[in-house]
Amino acid sequence: MTSTIIYEGDLRTVARHLQSGTEIETDAPTDNQGKGERFSPTDLVATALGACMATTMGIKSRDMQVDLRGMKLSIQKIMKPDPRRIAGVHIIFDFPAGLQVDEKQRTILERTAHTCPVMYSIHPDMEVKVEFNWKVGAPAH
Repeated sequence: MTSTIIYEGDLRTVARHLQSGTEIETDAPTDNQGKGERFSPTDLVATALGACMATTMGIKSRDMQVDLRGMKLSIQKIMKPDPRRIAGVHIIFDFPAGLQVDEKQRTILERTAHTCPVMYSIHPDMEVKVEFNWKVGAPAH
């Protein structure tokens, strides 16, 4: 088992990760009868995609001896009705100024992001738009 979820009523759940004991609370979004006081389940799907991309890039960058610490992802989820679903996710990567990576390393890291397990798991009809904003200094030698 990976997790347990308790429905607390009033459109709120509490998910508990069994290995670590950490918890995530969810609320229904305001556009779907909820309070929007927590991540919605669909927010978590979009956020999971970004976190997976960042994590796989982190693994690859560590192998390449590149420190991505401070990399920031901004995630926008796009919903569509009938049936209600996630139609798209827009992810913007902003890298720390002065990060020392060359063009080959950037290409490897970008390809790694696009091949993370969550990316492979989402429905092909979901449009994923990704922008990489590299604010690099001199190329690494």
